[in-house]
Amino acid sequence: MEYDAVIVGSGPNGLSAAITLQQQGLSVLVVEAKETVGGGLRTTELTLPGFMHDICSAIHPMAVGSPFFNTLPLKEHGLEYIYPHVNAAHPFDNGEAAVLMNSLEGTIEQLGNDGPVYERQVKPLVNDWDLIAQDVLAPLRLPKHPVAFVRFGLNAIQSAHGISNRFTTEKAKGLWAGMAAHSLQPLTNIASAAIGFVLLAAGHLRGWPMPKGGSQQIANALASYFTSLGGKIETNFYVRSLNQLPPAKTVLLDVTPKQLLEIAGHKFSSLYTWQLRRYRYGMGVFKVDWALDGPVPFTNEACRQAGTVHIGNTYKEIEYSEDLTWKGKHVDKPFVLLAQQSLFDSSRAPVGKHTVWGYCHVPNGSTQNMTDNIEKQIERFAPGFRDRILSKHVFNSNQLEDYNPNYVGGDINAGAIDIGQLFTRPALRSSPYRTSAKGIYICSASTPPGGGVHGMCGYHAANRALKDIFNRNVSLLD
Repeated sequence: MEYDAVIVGSGPNGLSAAITLQQQGLSVLVVEAKETVGGGLRTTELTLPGFMHDICSAIHPMAVGSPFFNTLPLKEHGLEYIYPHVNAAHPFDNGEAAVLMNSLEGTIEQLGNDGPVYERQVKPLVNDWDLIAQDVLAPLRLPKHPVAFVRFGLNAIQSAHGISNRFTTEKAKGLWAGMAAHSLQPLTNIASAAIGFVLLAAGHLRGWPMPKGGSQQIANALASYFTSLGGKIETNFYVRSLNQLPPAKTVLLDVTPKQLLEIAGHKFSSLYTWQLRRYRYGMGVFKVDWALDGPVPFTNEACRQAGTVHIGNTYKEIEYSEDLTWKGKHVDKPFVLLAQQSLFDSSRAPVGKHTVWGYCHVPNGSTQNMTDNIEKQIERFAPGFRDRILSKHVFNSNQLEDYNPNYVGGDINAGAIDIGQLFTRPALRSSPYRTSAKGIYICSASTPPGGGVHGMCGYHAANRALKDIFNRNVSLLD
């Protein structure tokens, strides 16, 4: 065999799988279709020269809190995080805003009558997180700290709608809606509360930072560390068939079920193939990048200090928007996720200028232009925003998939993360990372724990391969 392992795809999960195997002294090759590594972590000029925009991922609470990334010397390989003054802000029509601060106490205080309710919901998770993180960000298994894990699970398994009923003020309800809406599913779905709780806890534990220079720097640091261990990377290598790969004992694919079937489907059993074909993708996104002549002129001061701004007004408005989108409809007032990286990272734009990154959810595969809808939502809370636009670049859902085939129909989570696919993605098996063909594994966000820049899908898939193929019963995080 020319290599012990070949990894297809150099997103955060592909690179994490490669590092995990290379750390065990194996010979590992990573092949990447694009000119640069990164997957959803790329940063480039999309609008005007000197304006650096993140293609997909922009703000990284999951990366800075990743149990696997935190074992790696990524700082030594050029990765530096920048922390905004406010993690996330959520403006309302009355000019007020709810804010997620690093400080749990500060967040509780500004929520008024719902402060004690927020404390009861979030503080136990913050206290337990270091105990349960490895079990939450893992395939379904017996937890190492069952009491703490069950305490989290009893809340996470509920719908975001059910959790919202515990609050009485629009401020707290709105803040919660913005967090839960990251799940890209209706807020009435069972388990839609899970991602909201994880993001809140991450904000209080380690913040919502951005990498200095752009999200590409996370991928560059992972790749640099991997090659320092002796690993090899080949770019401009688009894999359409296993026959293109050099001989290896095992292959791990950082792809979704759609590409997995195209590349290796002829190797799979009829049952596994049937399961992969039934895999469901979630809502897509419509994304806009702006080059601005100044910062976004938000009316509320907290929004002008936030790395992330959730634009959607009340809980009811966000729930309505997400529900209609899930049902295949476009809405006039979509929920918008906005990132303001250049407020805190001067390397992202020329002096005095700014970059802004934003998207809304749309039906999977949508080609409808939502630019006007998104900009109207921003203007609603930042009058004069459009006057500061120098240039813009848009991606509809299909264009996102053209750029990165893992974003099927614009689904940046690589598959719906609802109760039906929370732990059984992409198929119901003893290990979600094994395919039905010996020596072939899937290590993408289509496996547990799902979307987000944390590398845990790749880490767990690599450990499964180490046990199955190389007889090494190791877990680097134990």
